[in-house]
Amino acid sequence: MASETENEKELKAFFNSEYHNLKAYVHSKIENDADREAEDIIQDVALKIFSRKSVLPINNIAGFVYYSIRNKIVDIMRKDKKTKNIDDTIEAQLTGFAESFYENSESEYSDSLKLALKKAIFSLKPHYREIILAIDVEGYSYTEISEETGIPTGTLMSRRHRAISQLHQKLKNQKDRTN
Repeated sequence: MASETENEKELKAFFNSEYHNLKAYVHSKIENDADREAEDIIQDVALKIFSRKSVLPINNIAGFVYYSIRNKIVDIMRKDKKTKNIDDTIEAQLTGFAESFYENSESEYSDSLKLALKKAIFSLKPHYREIILAIDVEGYSYTEISEETGIPTGTLMSRRHRAISQLHQKLKNQKDRTN
């Protein structure tokens, strides 16, 4: 237990003395130059480090903190990459998803159907839209989403089923209006 207290003292001293250097390190690794984002990353890492309940002493405080910050930056960059590419991903995968609603796969029809499907998806309630995008567009599994959000798998499956029913109804109504 004494080593845990010693870890905390050393970590506090390290963060106090090296905060400016940590901020510079984060700035060197991320494209966005905003001070606030660098401070948020450092604070998130510090919170995670101080909230862990490990009895093992940290031998190399500086290496441990810098490694933790680097991992946090990598996680953020992965998340940002997914967010930036979502429009491209949606566009690329909507054709197949749209064709699951209709047997007709002619390319002229698919373009108008993709646009209608995109509008229909974004008109859904947020929890329906999110499950459709996560499962059908981004390719996540129910288990992955459940672990990330804490929502039971059955609830996610039910939401997706309702969302697809609503999409089918909206697209059917639109098809009836255009014919």
